[in-house]
Amino acid sequence: MSAPDARIRRQLDRVYLAYAACLLLFVLVLAVLEQMGLSRDWIGMIFLLATIALYATIGIMSRTIDPVEYYVAGRRIPAIYNGMATGADWMSAASFIGLAGTLYVQGYSGLAFVLGWTGGYCLVALLLAPYLRSYGQFTIPDFLGERYGGHGPRLLGIGAAILCSFIYVVAQIYGVGLITSRLTGLGFEVGVFLGLGGILICSFLGGMRAVTWTQVAQYTVLILAYLLPVVWLSVKQTGVPVPQLVYGVQLEKITERERELSDDPAEAQVRLIYQHQAGVLREKLQDPSAALAYDRALAETYLEALREFNGLAAEIADAEKELSRLPRDEGSARTLWMRQLAEAEAKSRPLNGMQPHAQQFMGDPHGTPAEQLEFETSRRNFLALVFCLMVGTAALPHILMRYYTVPSVKQARQSVTWSLLFISLLYFTAPALAVLVKFEVFNVLVGTSFDQLPAWVSAWNKVDPALLSVRDVNRDGVLQLNEISIGVDIIVLATAEIAGLPYVIAGLVAAGGLAAALSTADGLLLTIANALSHDLYYKMIDPNASTARRVTISKVLLLVVALSAAYVAAQKPADILFLVSAAFSFAASAFFPALVLGIFWKRATGAAAVLGMLSGLGVTCYYMATTQPWLRSVFGLSGPVDLWWGIQPISAGVFGVPVGFAVMLLVSLLTPRPGPATQALVDRLRHPV
Repeated sequence: MSAPDARIRRQLDRVYLAYAACLLLFVLVLAVLEQMGLSRDWIGMIFLLATIALYATIGIMSRTIDPVEYYVAGRRIPAIYNGMATGADWMSAASFIGLAGTLYVQGYSGLAFVLGWTGGYCLVALLLAPYLRSYGQFTIPDFLGERYGGHGPRLLGIGAAILCSFIYVVAQIYGVGLITSRLTGLGFEVGVFLGLGGILICSFLGGMRAVTWTQVAQYTVLILAYLLPVVWLSVKQTGVPVPQLVYGVQLEKITERERELSDDPAEAQVRLIYQHQAGVLREKLQDPSAALAYDRALAETYLEALREFNGLAAEIADAEKELSRLPRDEGSARTLWMRQLAEAEAKSRPLNGMQPHAQQFMGDPHGTPAEQLEFETSRRNFLALVFCLMVGTAALPHILMRYYTVPSVKQARQSVTWSLLFISLLYFTAPALAVLVKFEVFNVLVGTSFDQLPAWVSAWNKVDPALLSVRDVNRDGVLQLNEISIGVDIIVLATAEIAGLPYVIAGLVAAGGLAAALSTADGLLLTIANALSHDLYYKMIDPNASTARRVTISKVLLLVVALSAAYVAAQKPADILFLVSAAFSFAASAFFPALVLGIFWKRATGAAAVLGMLSGLGVTCYYMATTQPWLRSVFGLSGPVDLWWGIQPISAGVFGVPVGFAVMLLVSLLTPRPGPATQALVDRLRHPV
């Protein structure tokens, strides 16, 4: 490291150490104020405004119109700080909010996310990061256009980058709305657009330079917010402050508690009620039109009877609400009842439809033929998801862009190592968090009378009943496990309240989730805007555009894309984890074959890259559109779902990636060999210095 670089590194160390100390002091001051009577609403608002103000300050201080600074932060970010920024960029709302929740619901099967996302960085280090840094341009479409020649590969790269990044950013903005509404008490839709302001300030003003330094600050917030309540919960349950060490002990206790709950008579009674509801819904779905007409006639008759016999105003209001909640037509009735049927079928099974936490896969390899098939399908989906997440991680444009910002190829490699270290702090903690929260729910919440439920239950129910709701199905006044509906997206956000910690810690966790969502959204929006302004406008439409014009266009496009993503997120199209995982499948099938073959195989041609990207992405899009429930409703598909080998739509990339490789290999062998300049570029890429 040169003397100027060492001096800059020391200055950065001092600045961020001071920042971390101020953050801890800020939390302590709020904790004292809470004890003195500061309301929860004010604590939430202070956390929201203070964090957004901090990120805005960094964005304003880092504003620039220099294209090298705006697109790649001047290529002078030290490896450790680039690793920290990459960690924040990577640990999106899905990692921070959704991962532990998925592990809570799926148990062992949820480890596919940990294995896939972590393993993906090994592919980044081995196959892509140093070679792309050796290439030395601004974006992934830049590489595709230069390596394969012509506008075709570049244009496809732009389209694919926008597709996967837009889906990913919708998930982040959804998380922003969820957290903001919990912190402020505002509606979800208002929270979406309020949080959007924090996203735009950094990326709009300073591009990659502002985003990088903001992400370093955001990583500090999110990792502190994630670890603190888990450590506290570990001490509360076991007396040990290292949650990873008590994971196995608490898992054994959960396994024993799962047996007790499976045999509990009250739980069995609730399951029978849901079995009956499932049967009723199956009958309705046999003739939805007639069933809807019968339900509407019954609701109208009941309402008229109340009015005729002077029923209570509250009863009449409830009857009017029930009538208004009925589906408008046969299609919406079918969609609603299919969703309710899936929920009733899950709740008619032991443990609220969850598989035992320590059980590897669903089914039984030595059981009945049906159980053996379920086991094989579950294992196949586990491996397919690991594959998609690994390959998708190695192909995400907003992550690969980060390795353009370091001074050298050597520091690009070091950045990946630092990234893995910073990411592992969260990923090694998430399985322990899921187990500790499940222990708390199974042993403290379950069995509590409804009139003594903790305040956090009603608070989260007000945010969104789909995230958390309880219902006394068997009318015994006591909460059973199958009477709880917990969405995966609130497990982490509610951890502090579940553990009985002061609300200031819950506010810190929400601020950490906000930091995770904002940091990733910043990088994604910048990727989309750069693809449009740099790759499309500058490289393909107006190569003579001035520096100021290029950056200005990027900022305008960034604003348009952000508002569009916020609008889509406000519609709540799907849960966070599905949206993110879909982006991984799209990125894997579109980019991975073209990037890897472009670096390591001189024979790969431009025509092969175009056809390979189109075919891989096309197969992935087709499979996802015909099997994912929300997408099926968008495209008006109502027939039976045809899963290929039982693979879930979240892993659609497992079909697209092999198709992309096969088409590229075949077409490359059938088309003329690339010219000497392209082969010289490949030689330079394969021997980075």
